Amino acid sequence: MRIGVPKEIKPQEFRVGMTPDGAHELTTHGHEVVVESGAGVGIDASDAAYEAAGARVLPDAAAVFDTAELIVKVKEPLAVERARLRPDHVLFTYLHLAPDVPQTRELVASGATCIAYETITDATGGLPLLKPMSQVAGRLSVQAGAQALERAHGGRGLLMGGVPGVAPARVAVIGGGVVGENAIQVALGLGADVAVLDRNPLVLERLAHRFGPALTTLFSSKAVLEQAVLDADVVIGAVLIAGADTPKLVTRDMVSRMKQGAALVDVAIDQGGCFETSHPTTHQEPTYIVDGTVHYCVANMPGCVPNTSTYALTNATLPYVLRLANLGWRAALQADPHFRRGLNVANGRITCQPVAEAQGLPFLAAEEALAA
Repeated sequence: MRIGVPKEIKPQEFRVGMTPDGAHELTTHGHEVVVESGAGVGIDASDAAYEAAGARVLPDAAAVFDTAELIVKVKEPLAVERARLRPDHVLFTYLHLAPDVPQTRELVASGATCIAYETITDATGGLPLLKPMSQVAGRLSVQAGAQALERAHGGRGLLMGGVPGVAPARVAVIGGGVVGENAIQVALGLGADVAVLDRNPLVLERLAHRFGPALTTLFSSKAVLEQAVLDADVVIGAVLIAGADTPKLVTRDMVSRMKQGAALVDVAIDQGGCFETSHPTTHQEPTYIVDGTVHYCVANMPGCVPNTSTYALTNATLPYVLRLANLGWRAALQADPHFRRGLNVANGRITCQPVAEAQGLPFLAAEEALAA
């Protein structure tokens, strides 16, 4: 199979869909890998490094899309990339379609087969291709919150961990999944006063067992959530419903009553965000202020640490890319029901039920799409 790796063009996105090591693995299995010139600059991987791995470097994105059958990316395709997709293309990347109507419509119209990293599951119900970026984003969220607390950024002027004789910042983490657990680890490591809110008692029990009495665990009823938000100096939104819009758990009214200079870090912004006042930002302009509260809502947080992120992502995605290349997309998805859950668009239809429901579009079950 011909696998194409274009350069990412989302603003301040320095990751790339595949490392040279990943390209080498594919070429040793008899597949052809084509990479856009300069695609690996953000991870210090030169064109020569890809060529040494057996890949062929092409001059631009148009050449990659023209040549490849399987397109491997990191972020969702922007409009210029969507216009290059053909019915014989298979696109494998993060899509986050539920809140993105224009992207959904154009992917459907392209006729391409689109498989999303973030809706592939594993035997335990986990999200194995979302997990590495959730780990990165969870850890980064605390760094972002700590910076947002600085007075120069509009924050309260607090040091996250305080100093002897001065209390640390209070951090509320909404959601105890992969993002939340990694945020808790870093926030506690910095010496913050940390509480986590979740509606699953088993999640709270697991986190309490791991972190001990240093962590406050709270069942996330509406009243408890509101009080935790109002008490916090930093609130980290770490909520995820796979494939679906994120519920707006923190309302505009809550934001208006938060401490002046408190910070909101919305890690869920790719799926629409869990704060009512959130809208996507970029690494170039990461924050804005609503009612005196600093909002950090960067939609590609792991892109600012591309070396760590790209290698972690390729470690996770490469086995799936190999299956797509070795078996073809139909056989690969037919053989694995967990992989099949990644199918979001096929045959000009939506094949991910949460996306169809979020946008009020007709739904075609993945099994039916594969049989067509």
